[in-house]
Amino acid sequence: MPLVANSSLPSFQRLKQSGETIISADQAKHQDIRELHIGLLNMMPDTALEATERQFFRLIGESNQIAQFYLHPFTLDELKRDAEGQSHVKKYYESFDTIKANGLDALIITGANMIGSELSNQSFWAPLIEVLDWAFDNVTSTLCSCLATHAVLEFRYQQKRSPLPVKRWGVYPHRVLYRNHPLVAGVNTRFDVPHSRFNEVFPQQFDQAGLKKLVMSEADDVHLAVSEDGFRIVFFQGHPEYDAISLLKEYKREVGRFYNKETDEYPPFPENYFSKKCQALLEEFQDRLLTAMVNNTAPPEFPENLIKPFLDNTWHDTAEAVINNWIGKVYQITNTDRHKPFNDDIDPTNPLDLGK
Repeated sequence: MPLVANSSLPSFQRLKQSGETIISADQAKHQDIRELHIGLLNMMPDTALEATERQFFRLIGESNQIAQFYLHPFTLDELKRDAEGQSHVKKYYESFDTIKANGLDALIITGANMIGSELSNQSFWAPLIEVLDWAFDNVTSTLCSCLATHAVLEFRYQQKRSPLPVKRWGVYPHRVLYRNHPLVAGVNTRFDVPHSRFNEVFPQQFDQAGLKKLVMSEADDVHLAVSEDGFRIVFFQGHPEYDAISLLKEYKREVGRFYNKETDEYPPFPENYFSKKCQALLEEFQDRLLTAMVNNTAPPEFPENLIKPFLDNTWHDTAEAVINNWIGKVYQITNTDRHKPFNDDIDPTNPLDLGK
């Protein structure tokens, strides 16, 4: 169904050029189709701000529900941005006050960069909690990505995340635990998900919080879970919204940090992502870069264009299906009673009882 370009946000034009269905606000007025208003609290740093818009907008637009999707990006003033990022936000984003005044049917909250390791010490901690509290009482369902998931687990369920020995970085196989939950209806029972994080909330913590784990990795990491009512909060620890090139871009940024001496270690490859051929190209680049650094000569060009054609996306179809199911359930609930619990007859003592 169409995304409605209800602002001049450049991401709409980029998505249209890539083949997505985008209509103007004027065109939308002439179509007798139900509106759904979806917020995006985009807390990502400037380098990933617009890419994150496009990734989530694309997934929403690929939903086959009969609705027009109005998208409302906003952010938090406490997040530091450069001049270009501030200009983008000022020109295209809404304020949280406007969001509250107009209301939303659903909300997506992204991850964010941090200073230090404690979530509660971040400048965005208090305003993020304000958004989450408002959404819990006023929005049909809130989808939390990565750090947002960790924030909710800490402040609402008193389950703090723990640092991992090494960064969880790559593409990993996962399995569906409970096939009868509407979010995973029709989804492949095994599929891949990209991850990129230094911290984790472990399975037993989701259990202690009374949350329902729906999808886990083969290494027993929780990827997808839901709040105790089954739907009001949806938790992602992975990044199903990623494009095929997202981890490549992240790897390139990490190489840049090494070159600029912001870190002492050359980054390892994301796991299960680069083919042997890609690894060989990147190892050759690494040797040339290290030589240039020793000799104080110009760095070689990163072989991004040589790598791109060999990157596989093994997760997008499943991500699209899950988001489609999420949007469909939001649509169903908003056409009945937005404040009614997702499923009143779920037995919290029986983890298999998820409204089958």
